[in-house]
Amino acid sequence: MRLRMTVMAGMATLAGSLGLYPLFEKAGWFWAGFGAVLAVAGGGLLARRLRVPALLDLLFGLVALLLYLNLVYASDRAWLVFIPSPDSVHHLGELAGDGWQAANRYAAPVPLLPGIAMLAAAGIGLVAVLVDLLAVRMRRTALAGLPLLAMYSVPAAVREDGVGWFAFGAGALGFLALLMSDAREQVGGWGRTVTTRRRPREVPMAGARPGPGEPVDPPDASALAASGRRIAAGAVAVAVLLPAAVPGLQPRGVFGLGGGSGQGTQTVTTPDPLVSLKRELTRLDDSVVLSYTSSDPEGSGYLRLYALDRFDGDRWTYSPLKSSSKDRVTGDRKLPAPPGLSVAPVHEVTTKVHVRREVRNMTFLPVPYAPSKVSIKGDWRVHPDSLMVYSLRDSAGGRSFTVKSLRAKPTAGQLASAGAYPADIVSHYTAVPKNVPQQIWKLASDVTSGSATALSQAVRLQQWFTVNGGFTYDLSAPAPQHGSDLVDFLLHSKRGYCEQYAAAMALMARILGIPSRVAMGYTPGSEVKPGEWVVHSRDAHAWPELYFEGSGWVRFEPTPAGAAGQGTAVAPGYSQPAVSNGGGQENEAAPSPDSTSPADGATESPGAGAHHRNDEGPGGDATAQDADQGGVSPVPWLAGALLVLLLMGVPMALRMVARRRRWAALIPRPSSSPGPAARTRAQASDPAGAAHAAWREMRADALDHGFDWRASDSPRAAARRLGELLELDAAGARALTRIARAEELARYSRGRVPEPAERLRADVRTVRESFAASVGRRARWRARLLPPSTMAQTRAALRTAADRVLDVTARVNELPSRLRLRFRRR
Repeated sequence: MRLRMTVMAGMATLAGSLGLYPLFEKAGWFWAGFGAVLAVAGGGLLARRLRVPALLDLLFGLVALLLYLNLVYASDRAWLVFIPSPDSVHHLGELAGDGWQAANRYAAPVPLLPGIAMLAAAGIGLVAVLVDLLAVRMRRTALAGLPLLAMYSVPAAVREDGVGWFAFGAGALGFLALLMSDAREQVGGWGRTVTTRRRPREVPMAGARPGPGEPVDPPDASALAASGRRIAAGAVAVAVLLPAAVPGLQPRGVFGLGGGSGQGTQTVTTPDPLVSLKRELTRLDDSVVLSYTSSDPEGSGYLRLYALDRFDGDRWTYSPLKSSSKDRVTGDRKLPAPPGLSVAPVHEVTTKVHVRREVRNMTFLPVPYAPSKVSIKGDWRVHPDSLMVYSLRDSAGGRSFTVKSLRAKPTAGQLASAGAYPADIVSHYTAVPKNVPQQIWKLASDVTSGSATALSQAVRLQQWFTVNGGFTYDLSAPAPQHGSDLVDFLLHSKRGYCEQYAAAMALMARILGIPSRVAMGYTPGSEVKPGEWVVHSRDAHAWPELYFEGSGWVRFEPTPAGAAGQGTAVAPGYSQPAVSNGGGQENEAAPSPDSTSPADGATESPGAGAHHRNDEGPGGDATAQDADQGGVSPVPWLAGALLVLLLMGVPMALRMVARRRRWAALIPRPSSSPGPAARTRAQASDPAGAAHAAWREMRADALDHGFDWRASDSPRAAARRLGELLELDAAGARALTRIARAEELARYSRGRVPEPAERLRADVRTVRESFAASVGRRARWRARLLPPSTMAQTRAALRTAADRVLDVTARVNELPSRLRLRFRRR
């Protein structure tokens, strides 16, 4: 049955499951997984008791897991409470579907809904089945580490901060314990342990056989077991501490001191229209920028900071803002009405935003378009044409504000039948510089050839960028700085991120005569609870806005979404390829696989594709990220320097501990009651041991200060040679003589050593001061910080441990042959 290995496999699975803690809000998932592991272990024990084949062993584990899930989550629909019925199995399937949808709806940590708890129990149970099969039944314990490692890959893929050191260490120790248990069983399976005879005060004779009942001693493996435990603990400690100590390997910095996505003092840079978005999109820490709650179950949509209405041939920017006191956002004052919004249905959405305190220089407010009222403290103003909310002196960092916005839901038919553009909109938002190459003009015409309306042209442009044009989302692409960069993106490389996609589509829309501009801000972010959302720095985004009379400024999404693009971007429903043109339907391309919105409405649901999964695209490698990080925080390097100093102090600390331990057992502690017990402790001091301790301490001090020590010298010869090398005064000479004489008597004479331990310890201190006075400053500091005696002891201990391990390995390898030879002789 292999009961011990079954228990160890279950414990290793539970220890590995601790790495899943970042995914859940509450700890109930662990107890659900604990029950699943117990059920699987029971099924495995039953299968091995019945001696069924390995494949049926796997089946027993799966059946036991199903019975457990049926009992916990569908007992009211089962036969006799725990036997699965068609109704209970159907209920488990529905519960799994609900859990999967909830897991995709919320960002980690997710609320512990029944469906999510059942999925967690089922996942942990499946891992337990595989570990039990590989480690217990098939005796392939090393391969059992793969399903255990799979549990760590889930939080590493979902969350940016990964798994904490405690969970990692617990899982690693659990796997090592499983390996040790398997190795012990394998060695024990080779035969009975060879023992040695105990014959005190007697030298065993050759060929002598012990009598019956004579006591025997088992082989003493305690030292080897202790060495193995120390090696295992040291390996786990190095695996935990080394990545945390190297700057750049941890998103939070050295030991969490460098800030991070949750807490700390790291500055969060907000998108600047004159600076590339790449700095935000490639941040290693992916810091939290803001959080918000929305009255709309679908969220507040994109949060806009800037509306860039000017293209100078190289880059997009906004026109100079002319601010006056009448533009201030104060009290209950309503903001200007959004331009062009008169036909599309709208509803009011209330959003409460809290910007993190670490955010710096955010002088524009991230608000859903179109804001109608903003409640915030400070001097904030609104630009009437673009409805950007900004301040001349305040920053949004650390502030909370409430914004009411009019959320338009235009249909495809309303956009397709939009009226003519106003003259001021056409003159300002369709301007194209003369230096735009003719290839781009021809490209815009070719892509939209055959489209009868502005909406169908816009849809074809979006479809070309996301599906048909052969573009690739790539964060390693250089930021566009000149018009030639845009030409290269459209005609040659076709690799870029949201800034290139938005800028290119807005320019091509202007070439086609559609008023357009580029908006910059943040995608909706990740929903962490119902109605609560969190926006990270990598949710920074750029998108084009096109003008349609009756609906106003309408958002499009040419940037690929999902795993192959901007992870939290989502295309609106009206931008789907099948759009109505009056009564007929144009023959457009197939629907985009990136879109997650319904095709029959303008509802923007942040569904599965809108949840934050830190997708960087195929080119978002660390090298390109580091190159554009912009600024270096001194905190990781200061923490690294502190770590180096601590490591340098380890030899000194070991030397002090060794010195204290050497004298602790020889010098009795003072007692407050001078009675018989105190005299007994004082008499228990070992004079010979004190002499040996003083001699070893003086030898260590000599080696630390760079003096040669000859092991072949007698105590008297060593003292004479040291007296010649040192410049001793009378007190130092007497101390050296007393130490040498005490060691000589303790080594060669059975008489009592005349010197007490307190006197010898004081003599050692005197001689140490003489050593320090006889060498230079550099040697004195080396003796304090890097004492060679400690380094030598460490090397000797490591050498001894390695020799013991090699010796045990050799004996274990020779054990089968010895047992076979012994069998043959018998």
